[in-house]
Amino acid sequence: MTDREMLELRSEKWRTNGKPIRTLEDAHEFIESVGFCLMYPLRPAVLAPTFIGAYAGTEQDLPTWQHAFADPRAQKATELMVRLLRQKSAYEANLFGETNFLVAGSVFSYFYGVVGDRNPRQAPKTTGRSEYSPLAAHTFQAIQQKGRMTKAQLKEVLGGELSTAALDRALNELWSRLRITRVDYNPEEGAFWDIMFRWSPEPVREGMNISLAEALTALVSKYLDCVVAAEQSEVEDFFSNFVARSRAREAINALIAAREIQFVHVGGRAMLQITPPRPAPTPRMRRPQIQRSAPAATPPSQPLRNPAADKEKK
Repeated sequence: MTDREMLELRSEKWRTNGKPIRTLEDAHEFIESVGFCLMYPLRPAVLAPTFIGAYAGTEQDLPTWQHAFADPRAQKATELMVRLLRQKSAYEANLFGETNFLVAGSVFSYFYGVVGDRNPRQAPKTTGRSEYSPLAAHTFQAIQQKGRMTKAQLKEVLGGELSTAALDRALNELWSRLRITRVDYNPEEGAFWDIMFRWSPEPVREGMNISLAEALTALVSKYLDCVVAAEQSEVEDFFSNFVARSRAREAINALIAAREIQFVHVGGRAMLQITPPRPAPTPRMRRPQIQRSAPAATPPSQPLRNPAADKEKK
């Protein structure tokens, strides 16, 4: 494979080849195909598709989140993304800082197995190994008791002179562990937050019962399928945003040992790629059997006649 061939395959899969997504069906097909994507591109770049790129149909002149407000494509893409969230065809996470991370519904349980809290129904603890800030714990309890809420509603319920910045930190703290999630949005009221376990109990339960190693190897395989091929350092860089690099390396080594991924040379570089399926074995040609006809029945033989004996009988 050459660099050009790899880039063409990525462009086709990431829908940046002039064939943009426009309908909800297009968006669903895209997110299921890639597994996960960024909402907007990052600087420095992260090797991953973007939802805005799929909507624009190109990788050129895409807005970052800071400039999205001035790009009419961003508003349309956001509306389409919110429709995916409402249908639970996709989920959001905030693991890349400046832009949201979208995960396909079919992949979310594995993602939860890596990132999510193993006790999603219990109130967050403010002491111990998995500690949350007191404000994050109070925010969780408010949403759990009142149902889905906006930031304005949360500020009213939590009371005091709560600043927007402090509430944002608490929400992000809970969101990064998938304790809560954005379930809707409108320009007038903003985002609506709900408890993740209440919003999607089945995928969360599945994720709780998947081991970290199993979940991570599944995500690494999906990532390599998404990017077509990548250097091992690129894979580790991507997953280092939400898991230790050593864990990502262990998952890669496990997949190599199982021969599910392999090294290939692309433009002089050693890159990882999903191992192609083995071709089906060619059936062996069998020599046609000749149907032999049964031998003709031999008529019973007549006893030999003795003329002399016949004469004596007479």
